[in-house]
Amino acid sequence: MTVEVEIPEGLRWTERVPAGREWLAVLPDRLAKCVERWELRVGRPFAYAFASLAMPAELPDGTPAVLKLQYPDDDSVHEATALAHWAGRGAVRLLAHDAERRALLVERCVPGAPLHGLPSEAALDVAVGLLPRLGVPAGPPFTPLAEEADGWAERLPAKWERLNQPFERVLLDAALGLLAELVPSQGEQVLVNQDLHAGNVLAAGREPWLVIDPKPLVGEREFAAVPLVRGPELGNSPAAVRHRLGRLSAELGLDRERVRGWAVVHTLAWSMAEDQIFPHQVEIVRWLLGME
Repeated sequence: MTVEVEIPEGLRWTERVPAGREWLAVLPDRLAKCVERWELRVGRPFAYAFASLAMPAELPDGTPAVLKLQYPDDDSVHEATALAHWAGRGAVRLLAHDAERRALLVERCVPGAPLHGLPSEAALDVAVGLLPRLGVPAGPPFTPLAEEADGWAERLPAKWERLNQPFERVLLDAALGLLAELVPSQGEQVLVNQDLHAGNVLAAGREPWLVIDPKPLVGEREFAAVPLVRGPELGNSPAAVRHRLGRLSAELGLDRERVRGWAVVHTLAWSMAEDQIFPHQVEIVRWLLGME
């Protein structure tokens, strides 16, 4: 059995790359197999999904869920393992997992409004309560932040050259220098999430707010605050970014300069894809370095 797959606007980028087209070709069969295996009723895909085909689903007993068919990138390969590790504490529950098809069935957040719908200070209150609960000790199979950072150090100069030097060299040099300082001097290693921005925390019933779509690593706690610092959802200005950096660092007992350093590195690493640059990310790096 195969089914027709509606590709939402957020996933249209996959049509432009060979690996994306290969993934799109197998999606109908994967979707059909998951619907059959878990006896699901599914709705139309969520339009905002960028790295997976995600759609509302209903189990045979009427339980609401979300079916996710992941794009096969490295960042999300251990998403199911992270959700199982948290076991519903501050994050959605993992209901089922098909590793071969990169398919997850997870708890659906109802009503599901994103955290950035709150006033920014109230949203930061929620984040201050959530982050310590998520930062639990962890080890294999999660990728160490140090290993991921080594990859950034290797790929950043190559991407910068391949994309025709899309920003000033001083930003690249700053990121590489920070990596050399930060990686070998990390503190306690805990589970951290590269994508914990205010759009990936949703209002729910079982707990007031739950995290979705983790991209897990194991690293020091300072890294965990980075996505909320750099994400534009709670205000996109130099003052807003610096305010989040200061407040999250102070209230979570983190080293502000290490949070800032990781934010520079991670934001620049995520500012370049294989064939495109994201200028708003580069601008945030400038703000973090005081260059605005």
